[in-house]
Amino acid sequence: MAHITVPEAEALLDKEFQVLDHGFVRLVDYLGGDARIVQAARVSYGDGTKTVREDRALIDYLLRNRHTSPFEQVILTFHVKMPIFVARQWIRHRTARLNEISGRYSIMRDEFYLPRSHEVRQQSRRNRQGGSDDEVPRELQEKVIRVLEQDQQLVYDHYQELLEDEVARELARINLPLSLYTEMYWQIDLNNLFHFLRLRTDWHAQYEIRAYGDVMASITQAVVPLAFEAFEEHILHGRNFSRTELDMVRQALDVEKLSAQLEESGMRKTRRREFLDKLGIELKVMSKQS
Repeated sequence: MAHITVPEAEALLDKEFQVLDHGFVRLVDYLGGDARIVQAARVSYGDGTKTVREDRALIDYLLRNRHTSPFEQVILTFHVKMPIFVARQWIRHRTARLNEISGRYSIMRDEFYLPRSHEVRQQSRRNRQGGSDDEVPRELQEKVIRVLEQDQQLVYDHYQELLEDEVARELARINLPLSLYTEMYWQIDLNNLFHFLRLRTDWHAQYEIRAYGDVMASITQAVVPLAFEAFEEHILHGRNFSRTELDMVRQALDVEKLSAQLEESGMRKTRRREFLDKLGIELKVMSKQS
């Protein structure tokens, strides 16, 4: 099987994309692309897809029907630098392989995340784990930044003092705060990367990790443009309904109007049938579309 290269991805290799004040994302390496997904699927589905249009249709079919194994054939490796509190959220995605810098072996740099004034937010009254979109008074913004900056400097000064006293690095580091920057190499297959991006680019995600998610989404799109198109269509901007919600939707539907909309949609007959199956509407409606 020939090595697959993607010109748009090649142009991004080792290019540093700045995130937050001291962070970055770099694409270190990638294995495969849209063509690898198609090749992997052909093992199961046989030959036949050779044009971009056919490849797009196959990839779209695989993703919308959750045939995920062909997407696992594509692997991306990133070098990321982020605050420790972002890293602690990041490694919740246990389907990746990672290697993080160690404060036991390395002297940690004097680099801390300090939010900009407009990024200071108060606790949401409705979301226990998130911030509010309400405007924060200027005086409070300045206070938050001043307190964070003073504490960060004080703790790092003490860290350096302990190192100068030849205290073990593994002990000297323990008071360093979550705002300190860390780095890691992070390798993940495309199927699990899509899961990461779905969660971490969502507006519910904390702003700081969402900033990384947005950059990584752009890089991923360059590596697998057809797969990313299907991801946006069916996962990122798609929604699932519970049984109760579906019952309510069916009861509210105007079937004749829906039939006319399907006629004008340009969707293929198979896609119309899939759509009606999701809604649980009898296929006799399809006779009007054939």
